Amino acid sequence: MTMHNDDPNRPAGDPDQAIAPASGRGKVPKALIALALLAGAAGVAYTLLSPGGEAVAEACAPSVPIVEALAPHARGEVAAVNVHSVPRLPPEMEFTGPDGETLTLADFTGRTVLVNFWATWCAPCREEMPALNTVQTEFGGDDFEVVAINVDTRNLDKPRAWLEEHGIDDLRYHAENDGILLQTMQRSGHVVGLPTTVIFGPNNCELAILRGYADWASEDGFRFLREALDGARGSS
Repeated sequence: MTMHNDDPNRPAGDPDQAIAPASGRGKVPKALIALALLAGAAGVAYTLLSPGGEAVAEACAPSVPIVEALAPHARGEVAAVNVHSVPRLPPEMEFTGPDGETLTLADFTGRTVLVNFWATWCAPCREEMPALNTVQTEFGGDDFEVVAINVDTRNLDKPRAWLEEHGIDDLRYHAENDGILLQTMQRSGHVVGLPTTVIFGPNNCELAILRGYADWASEDGFRFLREALDGARGSS
């Protein structure tokens, strides 16, 4: 996946490679035990819950049934969505809200959240925005929100103007325009190009990721999101 960039003045990113955690069946790998111990020392409690013996953060345990139910629905228009085998704790994410207030994922606790990273210089991002707006219109409420985070670092009046010009009026404006969040997500292996979409459950645990474009307002997209919402309601 390459970073889509139709702005010649915009420098290309150089994300780090992500390293997948070890997993196995039967005996728990020593590396996994070490990982759990280190995480515990850092204040994160882990428990073994997945059928494959993978470590699941205790906070994410309620979301295990959600990812199991979601996996079969990553098909058709959303076939490229990678549903995690177990829900994961996300990197620290800090960005601004519609009024410039500082927000984190914790501010969305209790809701299933579709976080989309986009920029005005990214053509597929612009193409994806109307569908995301439709998703927010259809599903937005107390238990779901599309959080589209703009990551432009220059001409900062342009993103809001572009959204208004194209009738994207159901998405609240979120941004991180210093480049810090994008770098964080690149280092963690989440973002290797734009757009990137990450689905989080109501306990802020990461359920799935899509690196690239999708028609989220398609029948397949709606089915996937309904399954995520139904699973979240069942786990609460």
